[in-house]
Amino acid sequence: MSYVNMVRMFVRVYELGSMSAAARDQRTSPAVASGRISELEKHLGVRLFNRTTRKLQPTENGRIFYEGALGILQAIQDAESAVADATQNPRGVLFVGAPLGVGRRFVGPFVPAFKAAYPQIDLRLRLSDRIIDVTAEGLDAVLHLGRLEDSALKMRVIAECPRVLCAAPAYIERRGNPADGATLIRERHDCLNLRYPGAKEFQWALQTPQGVQKYDISGPYESDDGDMLTDWALSGHGIVLKPLFEVGAYLRSGALVPVAQATPPLSVSLSLLTPHRRLRDPKVRLFADFIVGRIRSDMAAQVQGLVLPDPTQGSGDDRTASDTTSDPE
Repeated sequence: MSYVNMVRMFVRVYELGSMSAAARDQRTSPAVASGRISELEKHLGVRLFNRTTRKLQPTENGRIFYEGALGILQAIQDAESAVADATQNPRGVLFVGAPLGVGRRFVGPFVPAFKAAYPQIDLRLRLSDRIIDVTAEGLDAVLHLGRLEDSALKMRVIAECPRVLCAAPAYIERRGNPADGATLIRERHDCLNLRYPGAKEFQWALQTPQGVQKYDISGPYESDDGDMLTDWALSGHGIVLKPLFEVGAYLRSGALVPVAQATPPLSVSLSLLTPHRRLRDPKVRLFADFIVGRIRSDMAAQVQGLVLPDPTQGSGDDRTASDTTSDPE
């Protein structure tokens, strides 16, 4: 059995805290994962994990070995990257994560072109609107939509994305068009919210002339799939808060209409996140350079000409969405 495979399996078991999860991550069976850990423990002459029927905890020796194991794998990756740079022939598997809407609109359509340009790189795309743990899920790069808290990840800002509150004309005819965030709450409007385990946005942060205020919205519908919220809004079931690029076509056609325009939502950043130790991998650099410019171009086209209210400038001043999508670097 390859020592490198044993070390790689150990690292994934350590990070995921589960033999079965590590086995899935490495595309093998729990029995094989357990066998590799046992062989590694036999080779080292120490126990790396304490196993019970319910939990898997690293021992002190396991914690010590983990730091060294990361160095082993990093050294191998650096050597492979150096060879790829020297031969200008990058190869291997690239794991990329993204929110559903971003992935479907701005990443997925370019995967075939990336594969055609770099035929020896296989790209695995993981889409989810929940919070993604880059390290735990073994990802090389992640498209992140939102405000990033303190992080050890390298961040490359792609664009500032304006957001809008909107609803279908049928909903507005039935419930009225709320003027602002206070009206949303006072009249108990049906707000469609993105909820998933670990979600933090249980309030809507809206811009007012007095500054940003948070509103405790409520409603009968919620989902962990942002596109489902858009579908419900289009069917007249409530008000949705969405990035403008996701609903621009519906706003142009009149299928959705802006609401609460006196207190628009904050914009969010779309960024490319990469672990620092992956930056030397030519596959990651190639993907970043390939995708960033294409996303900026596509996103600008999606929102071109759409007018946004600006509460800080008074009721008479507006700005176009393209004003917020200029190159931030």
